[in-house]
Amino acid sequence: MTSPTCRLCGAILTTTVIDLGDQPLANSYLDPADVSSERVYPLHARVCEMCGLVQVDDVVLPQDIFGDYAYFSSFSDSWVDHARRSADAAVDRLALDRDDLVVEVASNDGYLLQWFAVRGVQVLGVEPAENVAAVAIERGIPTVVEFFGEATARALRSEHGAARLIAANNVLAHVPDLNDFIAGLAALLAEDGSISVEFPHLLNLVRDTQFDTIYHEHHSYFSLIAASTAFERHGLSVVEVEELPTHGGSLRLWVRHSGESVAVHDSVASLLEVEHRAALDRPAGFAQFSERAHACRDGLVEFLDDAAVAGQRVVAYGAAAKGNTLLNFAGVDTDRVAYVVDRNTHKQGTLLPGSRIPVLDPAQIALDRPEFVLVLPWNLRDEIAEQMAEIRDWGGRFVTAVPSIEIF
Repeated sequence: MTSPTCRLCGAILTTTVIDLGDQPLANSYLDPADVSSERVYPLHARVCEMCGLVQVDDVVLPQDIFGDYAYFSSFSDSWVDHARRSADAAVDRLALDRDDLVVEVASNDGYLLQWFAVRGVQVLGVEPAENVAAVAIERGIPTVVEFFGEATARALRSEHGAARLIAANNVLAHVPDLNDFIAGLAALLAEDGSISVEFPHLLNLVRDTQFDTIYHEHHSYFSLIAASTAFERHGLSVVEVEELPTHGGSLRLWVRHSGESVAVHDSVASLLEVEHRAALDRPAGFAQFSERAHACRDGLVEFLDDAAVAGQRVVAYGAAAKGNTLLNFAGVDTDRVAYVVDRNTHKQGTLLPGSRIPVLDPAQIALDRPEFVLVLPWNLRDEIAEQMAEIRDWGGRFVTAVPSIEIF
């Protein structure tokens, strides 16, 4: 068996971050009438000792993940509000007007571009999932149904012109061919243009034991060290970095074409220093991660077993991909968690992959009045606790499991 190689620099990968075993695709929700076709794949994260990129093996084709996608950004109120504030800030920062084009790569259901359109800026979405793109088009957001890469970028530039701003929010991790994708960003970007890239910060993943954010559609996990290296390979420079609270702690990078006249903000050097101190550029930075993840898994199982012994019912909120990684790693099924609820109507009536836990409407919780609601998308815990505040009327409590059990 040949050793895997780094998708960015080609080096042989020899250092394991964590092996989560064989798992199904985290966003492949099951039709209760047909569960026989479900497959599992190795979920093994490694770090490249040459460029610092953390990555999982390519085990499935992108079209098998994103051809018909169950994630719609607009079902999260806090994420839509984040998008609105981000768009307003970008318009002001770059002085965008009706003559400028903003392109979002992996534009989902138009959750971000709608706010640029409101400000009178030209917009164009690129989204590979046809079912999700259709929602954006219905909203009046022009959307091309394609996987993004250099060839697509050149075709878009030829037809629509160069982009003054390219937004790439939470997509870089989903790309199996990083070099082709980033070459596409460079090809589509105007000479005076900017790229805004957001992704969960590897530093937080490691520090806070966010192992549940590892799943097959997240091919890569980025530090600023690795991201800077990736952009530099294609004539692009990170000129500023912002730290954001989204997704358990994210980075927003501002990227431009490289050149002597490009000024680099102090924030870049400052964060690179923090990452080097955390050893994200070498195996030592990941030495205890797997052990802590296993302790988290054991803590969840113990909590669920204790609740069962006490006759206390546990249901879950949020049919999120991260929740599926957690549940399958812990071997949790309907014996321990009766069901999960989700506002996303596209997920309701399905079963979670692997665990086969049914996905129901959130109204079910008020009918059943369980003792505990396990919040799987812990990054949205405050939003969910506010939406489901009525559980306190019968003494119900919320629970999160990562990085350890917390009842609130």
